[in-house]
Amino acid sequence: MKAIALLSGGLDSTLAAKVVLEQGIELEALNFLTVFCTCTNRGETCLASQKAVNALGIPLRVFNISEEYLDVVKHPKHGYGSNMNPCIDCRIFMLKKAKSYMEELGASFIVTGEVLGERPMSQRRDAMRLIEKEAGLEGFILRPLSAKLLPLSIPEREGWVETEKLLGIQGRSRKPQIKLAEHFGIHDYPCPAGGCLLTDPGFTRRMKDLMIHDPNFSLNDVHLLKMGRHFRLSPEVKLVVGRNKEENQKVETFSRGGDILLKTACYPGPLSLLRGESKGEEIKKAASITARYSKAKDLEEVEVVFKKVNEERMISLWVSPISETEIEGLMICE
Repeated sequence: MKAIALLSGGLDSTLAAKVVLEQGIELEALNFLTVFCTCTNRGETCLASQKAVNALGIPLRVFNISEEYLDVVKHPKHGYGSNMNPCIDCRIFMLKKAKSYMEELGASFIVTGEVLGERPMSQRRDAMRLIEKEAGLEGFILRPLSAKLLPLSIPEREGWVETEKLLGIQGRSRKPQIKLAEHFGIHDYPCPAGGCLLTDPGFTRRMKDLMIHDPNFSLNDVHLLKMGRHFRLSPEVKLVVGRNKEENQKVETFSRGGDILLKTACYPGPLSLLRGESKGEEIKKAASITARYSKAKDLEEVEVVFKKVNEERMISLWVSPISETEIEGLMICE
């Protein structure tokens, strides 16, 4: 008997996989990456899930679904959580993907680490039923950590797994999972804070600003949200200012045609990216902000140079570094 385990690499999903493995079920782990994940290695794999499968001794298949996932974030049928997290729609989307892979692999059911009542949006009884139904997986999802509190799944009814060897964990306390981890000798696991930027309040403010002013945003726009200081100069124009050498390099990497890059001419400072249909006034404001975060921030006037991406010609202008009072009204999020 073969099954697919959705494995984030967190404690719950690792324990769920271990409980099923103990019953002699052949498992293959499945992990979905998006641009909003915080535990990736250059967007190629999830470090936590890779560590988990190494400990479990099972294979891992990773799918990067960032491009498709943007539509889920833009138009969640079941709404957002406390920030910009579309947890129910996210779960349905990923389970549909898992269902297709399960059928391709010839597996019989899906294992998840969900715990009844642990997450207020997606791990309520009604939400679990809804998610199963809309994913086309009614009865085919086994939740080993809470199975004794839930209706019998098909794997249980068919005798593929023994319900008596499953658990009845519920609620937000982590004590039962930690005790179970000790029993299995699992010691190296990440904290339960979660690995999704859409639950982070600071990132959410940037995300909301992007959705309001550019509802047709792209993957490139989201990548930019993850770096630098962000300023809204007009409904059409925003500025991203690198905070260090590494971020300056990233800002340049994600620049695209039509963007304007700015930096101070004679002093160390940030690389700034101006995106949108900018006019002279916005370019001057962007230069003033760039000067404010440079080593020349205490001078009365600073030379800032700028050019459009893919163009060689640099243009120079002299500006005064922007005041603290003015900059606070423009900043989206530090």
